[in-house]
Amino acid sequence: MRRWYRDRMLAFLDPPEIVLILVVVLVLFGGAQLPKLAKNLGKAQKEFKDGLSEGSKTAETKPAEKAADDSSTT
Repeated sequence: MRRWYRDRMLAFLDPPEIVLILVVVLVLFGGAQLPKLAKNLGKAQKEFKDGLSEGSKTAETKPAEKAADDSSTT
């Protein structure tokens, strides 16, 4: 029997296990800290994505700059 959630990212976790993890997180951090935790995780994700896009931009410009330098020196 194939379950609908087996194709998802967290396929190795069944729904009861996910609920248990959420309860443990709630007990550890408390209800008041969860919004702060979610906000900080969102900020970290945004900074990570910005860093990736900035890195890809510099990686794309480096070969073009090197080609321009090589043609001007010869």
